[in-house]
Amino acid sequence: MTPRPASWGITSILLGGVAIGSAAIFMRLAPVAPSAAAFWRMALSIPVFVVFTLAVPANRQQLKAINQQQLVQMALVGFWFALDLYFWHWAVARTTVANATLLANLASVFTVVVGFFLFKESFSKLFLAGLVLAVVGAATLVGQNAAYSPQYLTGDFLGLVTACALTGYIITAAKARTVLSTTILMTGSAIVSAALLLAPALLADGAFIPANLEGWLPLVGLALVTHVLGQGLIIYGLAHISASYGSIGLLIQPVVAAILAWLIFSETLGPLHIAGAVMILAGIAVSQQRRRRDNGINL
Repeated sequence: MTPRPASWGITSILLGGVAIGSAAIFMRLAPVAPSAAAFWRMALSIPVFVVFTLAVPANRQQLKAINQQQLVQMALVGFWFALDLYFWHWAVARTTVANATLLANLASVFTVVVGFFLFKESFSKLFLAGLVLAVVGAATLVGQNAAYSPQYLTGDFLGLVTACALTGYIITAAKARTVLSTTILMTGSAIVSAALLLAPALLADGAFIPANLEGWLPLVGLALVTHVLGQGLIIYGLAHISASYGSIGLLIQPVVAAILAWLIFSETLGPLHIAGAVMILAGIAVSQQRRRRDNGINL
């Protein structure tokens, strides 16, 4: 039986979320400043997206017909994603990784709120129950390492800003995908993001360019696995499912990150971590039951 488009959408987003879960691992292995790693993540992905775009005749035709409004949409997607990466790195620097991760994951809640108030979406009780379960699971998985301290307030605030930027990215990307192909949108937005991230990368303390060939490997992984594969799948999926429903699937990222950290860095993965991961997966599954596009709206 051929899956419905919406089924393709959530599947693509979940697979993309799994790939993006590798971001923290590549970031930790990268021998450059975090802001530089963010820049190279975007810059190294651009040639790949250009090749993918030009390899498809339909994309070449779409490029010839692209208009100013579509260029603005690509620029907005790139702008929001650059803000997401920039503020995420500052949040991690000013607060704990757990705090920053937990607050950034609130983007799923923010996306639903925006969908309800701005786009007049309605949601079933089952969907809301799944959202709550997944968010509580994320809090259980990540929150046990969180901490409150006045010295973390700035970083915690930046974590919330990161969530807002990620919300803007999800919504604008979903809207842009109604008129642009995945590779064209990813190419244009990556160029904008890289341009915006270049100055912070050059001004940051720490190395901008790896000292040897081996040092480039984590950056290539960050570009190809995390961005080309991960974000590419997410952008593809957002054409087939609303931003609100899709955003919950992104909560799979901390599950993947925790498993990879356990396998690669031998970080602790205790009963509460496992319980939180199970709650996230259950919440995602519950939220997608009886999914419907209310009033035909696809954000």
